[in-house]
Amino acid sequence: MTDRLTIALAQMNQRVGDLVGNGKAILAVREQAAGADLLMVPELQLTGYPPEDLVLKPEFVRRTMEAAERLVDATATPGPALLFGSIHHEEGENYNVMILAEGGRVVARTLKRELPNYGTFDEKRVFAPGPLPEPIDFRGVKIGVPICEDIWQEAVCAHLADAGAELLLVPNGSPYELDKDDIRQRLVRSRVTMTGLPMAYLNRVGGQDELVFDGSSFIMHPDGERVVQMADWDEQLLITEWKREAEGWRCATRADHELDPYPEDVYRAMVVGLRDYVSRNGFPGVILGLSGGIDSALSAAIAVDALGAEKVWGVMLPSKYTSEESLGDARECARLLGCRHDVISIAPGVAAFDQALGEAFQGTKPGLAEENIQARLRMVALMALSNKFGPMLLTTGNKSEMSVGYATLYGDMSGGYNVLKDAYKTTVFALSRWRNHNRPEGALGPEGPVMPANVITKPPTAELRPGQKDEDSLPPYSDLDRILEALVDKEMSVRETAAATGEPEELVAKMEQLVLRAEYKRRQAPPGVKIGVRNFGRDRRYPISNFFHTGLPK
Repeated sequence: MTDRLTIALAQMNQRVGDLVGNGKAILAVREQAAGADLLMVPELQLTGYPPEDLVLKPEFVRRTMEAAERLVDATATPGPALLFGSIHHEEGENYNVMILAEGGRVVARTLKRELPNYGTFDEKRVFAPGPLPEPIDFRGVKIGVPICEDIWQEAVCAHLADAGAELLLVPNGSPYELDKDDIRQRLVRSRVTMTGLPMAYLNRVGGQDELVFDGSSFIMHPDGERVVQMADWDEQLLITEWKREAEGWRCATRADHELDPYPEDVYRAMVVGLRDYVSRNGFPGVILGLSGGIDSALSAAIAVDALGAEKVWGVMLPSKYTSEESLGDARECARLLGCRHDVISIAPGVAAFDQALGEAFQGTKPGLAEENIQARLRMVALMALSNKFGPMLLTTGNKSEMSVGYATLYGDMSGGYNVLKDAYKTTVFALSRWRNHNRPEGALGPEGPVMPANVITKPPTAELRPGQKDEDSLPPYSDLDRILEALVDKEMSVRETAAATGEPEELVAKMEQLVLRAEYKRRQAPPGVKIGVRNFGRDRRYPISNFFHTGLPK
């Protein structure tokens, strides 16, 4: 039995499915943690998280278990014992497992009991639940290892405490969303006070498709005091000292990091998500339509901060309705960011389509079809440049527009990724104002303003017809977003939304109809960074053909 332990916590990035690369990264961190007794890495760090239906592929599981055996064998070399996340297959079932290895052998395995099956999580689809876990005996210390969701239910932590656990080490794959830090810490505080045991909460960092992991790992004592706070967004290895005291095990290490407040946390989530998506899918950079509006200006700023100005290409695609103001604002955005800027007029293409469709459209008034031709021609041009030169087309629509269908299918919705997909328009304004006065840590973009103030203050417009403004057909975004947050994020009825927002039921019912009718568009939208509690896609899966609504009776 020992009275002291040195536990290294590795807050790591990952690549889903890269068994060789992830394994090498774990062993590299083990070398850095030389001198520690134990190294813990996040949940499913060997496979990457979430592995989704890769787990249903027998060959993937077989190779994962082989890679896990190689990690176990590697612990025969000098260095700390290794507690790592992997997949365990037994009697026809796949389990989410943490493996403790030391001296070239498996000391213990613990299986994840509680499998999340809500929001972005779908683990019951691919894993079987393990039994209530028992503490692991490590050098005479009984360590409880509840895995991520295991601490969200009382039963696992209570069982470990009753079984004699002396401290809790919790490996996680917890995605970022607004206010998640507060939620995690309130949860952990309730568990440590309930069990009387200290807890080390270890999370990963980096982007995986629509999910972004913010790290923000921490250690909390049984009295609810947070004694260690690790970095958000960045990889970090922290070696912590633990002592057995009269009242039990306590962490002697003190470390503090100030976590990003809103809206900086949202901005950095977008930067991390885009950076990892572009790099991992082999794109040399991004291209986007730089219209002179706030959505494209913010998207360009995020792209430059994530990838560097040399990897961002802005293209202004004016029509006869594009104002000189927009031309100037787009040009100034590119100048402030230092990225490439080209102007390619779509007017000749619009004229050609007017002529080609003239006979078919004869006798009709110009309207939405003609407006959408402009949006789609812009995407034809941008996709041609993407195909020719290789950069990924970055889509720039926001959640407000996507909610009510104020976007053109195969037009401005087209592209490979959308950093604003889960950001309401009011969030876009907040992020733009913040970035014009702040440069986030690690950003590759410039200090100072990244867009003209006019981009933020002028009325939003698609400029598809003379004098067009968004508020011609939509409520002011400050009102619309409150309605949408109630209808979409909180799943309120029309009546509940009207009562909560003070908006007329007729208006709320109309917005609900727009949200429901636009589902077919959203199904065809590119992926984008999740920042809220209910994003379109993984969190919210509505039928396209849907006859239920909560609005006023017809």
